[in-house]
Amino acid sequence: MRQVGLMPCAEPARAPALYDGLRHAVIASLLDAWTAANPISIAVLAFVSVQRLAELAWSRRNTQRLLAKGALEVGRWHYRPMVAVHTCWLLGLWLLAASRAVSPPLLLLFALLQGARVWVLATLGERWTTRIIVLPGVPLLRTGPYRILRHPNYCIVAAEVLLLPLAFGLVAFALLFTLLNAIILGIRIREEDAALRQLETSFEGRVEP
Repeated sequence: MRQVGLMPCAEPARAPALYDGLRHAVIASLLDAWTAANPISIAVLAFVSVQRLAELAWSRRNTQRLLAKGALEVGRWHYRPMVAVHTCWLLGLWLLAASRAVSPPLLLLFALLQGARVWVLATLGERWTTRIIVLPGVPLLRTGPYRILRHPNYCIVAAEVLLLPLAFGLVAFALLFTLLNAIILGIRIREEDAALRQLETSFEGRVEP
């Protein structure tokens, strides 16, 4: 009787080939998107990227100065998740929006938001930071946009997170990151307000990014 040997299974060899094929397809699609990149879209994304990096540098400088004056940082645990959400938002826009057309009306609204952002920065001055910094003995700001809203900068950020992806036609992307940002802001506002309530009612200090 002849013995029939079993044929080796060919499935394990398919996995690397499938992975390589998927990787090449993703790289090819990204290269195609960048080849067809829209100059206006690239300019908008570059502006937002430079703006965010400049704000991080300004925030770091202000934070160091405030802490040197005896300020306290609260809610530190949520800061990295917040940075991660906003970093993924910006990177996602670079990957998905570089070759897309921009809606002029929505882009104009986004530009108007930048004016409101500058208003907040000018009002807070050296008290502006991306962290929650509480400065005891210093009264709360009641000037500029803070005469109108308690958290104007948070409103601006929420509008930017929603509006910019919508300007590129990325509806699902806009809704996803609006939800994630809302969760982070909910945590952040609770942390900030709780810290402020612990200070003296007549001399509370707040630095809101």
